[in-house]
Amino acid sequence: MKLVNLLLYLGFGLSLSAQTNITLNECYVLVTKNYPIAKQKELLAQKNKAEVNVINKSKLPTLDLSAQATYQSDVTHVPISNPAFSIPSPNKDQYKANISVNQLIYNGGAINELVDFKSLELQAQQKQIDVSLYQLKKQINQLYFSIVLLQEKKELLTQKEVLLNTKLTEVKFGIENGMVEQSFAYMLEIEKVKVKQLQVELSNNIQSLLETLSQLIGATLDPNVNLENSEVSLSLSDTLARPEIDLFNIKKEQLESSKVLLSNNRSPKLMAFALGGYGNPGLNMLDNTFQPYYMVGVKFNWKIYDWNATQQQKEVLNINQAIIDNQKEVFNLNTSIELKQQSAEIEKIIQLLKSDIEIVALRNKIVELSDAQLKNGIITSSEYISNITLKYEAEINLKIHQIQLKLAKANYNVIKGN
Repeated sequence: MKLVNLLLYLGFGLSLSAQTNITLNECYVLVTKNYPIAKQKELLAQKNKAEVNVINKSKLPTLDLSAQATYQSDVTHVPISNPAFSIPSPNKDQYKANISVNQLIYNGGAINELVDFKSLELQAQQKQIDVSLYQLKKQINQLYFSIVLLQEKKELLTQKEVLLNTKLTEVKFGIENGMVEQSFAYMLEIEKVKVKQLQVELSNNIQSLLETLSQLIGATLDPNVNLENSEVSLSLSDTLARPEIDLFNIKKEQLESSKVLLSNNRSPKLMAFALGGYGNPGLNMLDNTFQPYYMVGVKFNWKIYDWNATQQQKEVLNINQAIIDNQKEVFNLNTSIELKQQSAEIEKIIQLLKSDIEIVALRNKIVELSDAQLKNGIITSSEYISNITLKYEAEINLKIHQIQLKLAKANYNVIKGN
């Protein structure tokens, strides 16, 4: 009993491992989540967190230890000839060991600005990944609707097979009663074999495309997965919502933050320090013994003039901002052109669909008439089969244009950014 339960559990788990239903939007979500480059977003966030931690440690006091032993060829001495007033000279061998503590008090907010810059850098890097992932949407559209089209073709072939089987049953009855020639049955059997061949070919193509889509979205799809084939509504928004637009804006913010960093590099810096040590000599150079010593104080530094280097660097950043504005303008123009082309493609397919509907209706009428004409001996069996084939070709063309319209609309939405 336990074995049976285990097998049922495993079987149930396997059935859940492959998706049996999926929508286009779900494919978008899955590729954004599972495509390998998406993992970089978390890695970049971890890297940024480590960098910010290092930057913030600049606010903490620093502790340094140093030691040295030297021998010098000469030392300072006071040339007094009277032995009663002689001043001893320092030793030529000298020793020092120091511990120093430095604490930043003020630096014009440079640390906080650097943290802000790193935050913008992370946003830009992650948005670049969003751009790369977004560009996969068109590839998903092509794969998704190609599979849908092949599945629709396969369904039409199944319907054709049903019709052929029905007609073959009638023909066999006619043959038994001497009303129909045996050759007509053979011709119908040949058409059935052709249908089987096409079904096998379509099944293989569907499986191949499903495997590609599965790899792209990082999810296993069942061989008989149902891809939603509902209508695709066009985006009615007047503005672009592409991640590239956000990336341009973030890059400009980055450059603006760089200007602030440049200004802060010239800001006054105030630091407190403390120094403790032990050496021979100590601070008293005339005492040739080992002695402890200490020193405390503040340091002040202000780069008053840098030969206009900071201003020139800011001008370079201004030029880079202008370049980004130009890139954004070019992107908007190219996207606008692409949208117009896609809109024209949609209108063309809509017109073709109108003709397809008329053709299919006429082909259905022809097949109905052919059936009566065949029974009355007005047309041959070859002509009848030809009319059936033309009817299904017309229906396939209709399906092709229906799927192409959905694909064109989906691509339009991707171009628009919705």
